[in-house]
Amino acid sequence: MRSGNSINEIFPSFPLQEFLGMELTADEPGTGVAHLTLGEQHANPNGVAHGAVVFAMVDTAMGKATMSVIDESHYCATVEVSLRFIRPAAQGELTAVATVVKRGKSIIHLEARVHDTDQRLIATSTGTFAILDA
Repeated sequence: MRSGNSINEIFPSFPLQEFLGMELTADEPGTGVAHLTLGEQHANPNGVAHGAVVFAMVDTAMGKATMSVIDESHYCATVEVSLRFIRPAAQGELTAVATVVKRGKSIIHLEARVHDTDQRLIATSTGTFAILDA
């Protein structure tokens, strides 16, 4: 596993993350957290967070959680993500928290929840990531 490395060494930033203004936190193995402050650039035509923005947060948080429990000779890829929207979010900060449910030999199962600034549940998710040789 990648213990002792900073979050940027484990999961370096990438262009979409920077474009969206998403920040990653969480140092505990098996957990990934993505934060994003909503702005006009994140809105759909109805003025609420676009579903693709929420999906990107969940997928990124799950990737961070996966990378925290595999060794340095591997990387991960999304196999499947299911996202259920509970309520819209129009302003403030969104936080996606992903946790590893089960780590297998080649597959990792995860869950995630997205909350707004007032801790209201925005979305729930499950996902599966593959462990691949670097």
